[in-house]
Amino acid sequence: MCGRYATTRSNADLSRLFEAVDVAEPLRASWNVAPTAPVPLVRMSKEHEGRVLDTARWGLVPHWAKDLKAGSRMFNARAETVAELRSFASSFAKRRCLVPADGWFEWVKDGKQKQAYYMTPADAAPLAFAGVWSAWGPESVLTCSVITTAALGGLKKVHERMPLILPADRWDDWLAGGGDSERLLRPLSEHDLEAIEVRPVGPEVGNVRNNGPELIAPARNITLF
Repeated sequence: MCGRYATTRSNADLSRLFEAVDVAEPLRASWNVAPTAPVPLVRMSKEHEGRVLDTARWGLVPHWAKDLKAGSRMFNARAETVAELRSFASSFAKRRCLVPADGWFEWVKDGKQKQAYYMTPADAAPLAFAGVWSAWGPESVLTCSVITTAALGGLKKVHERMPLILPADRWDDWLAGGGDSERLLRPLSEHDLEAIEVRPVGPEVGNVRNNGPELIAPARNITLF
């Protein structure tokens, strides 16, 4: 699963990158985003007649949930079932979004220890995770989930799952709503994923209270697999 990631770009940078109207709260760079944290997303808005950069609570809360606690368990949605499960189906059909990211973290167990890895484009290009969103309660609290898919190529050595990454030429179809789910949910090719660096990092990222660029610095004396 994708339970930690980094997103450090500013409102101005993201609104320019995604050609979106900025309606988000002022964004703070975070190198250790965890579920229930506020995160930037890009969605369609009837009011603004196009894309908007907005802020949502990470962990989708369906409109029928009793409280926001449900979102703490629903920060990921599986590509294989997102179009069918009651919790996500309506959002997948009508409320899809892009979740900007710099990279994401996973852990590999090595004996009694766990080694953290950071997956990020080698050229530091931004990523857009496929996501779904929903508005909950009388105050319409915006919440979202990141869609995951089966890992491919060398990423399988880190974890069996990975975020569904969408290149720019797929953003319009993803945000439009409707469409063929199999086509929309197809993963990147293994060739495209070769551009993703798998970087061993220090154990500090395991503590959600830690935050800073040092969390994504390469760990010393760690052999990659």
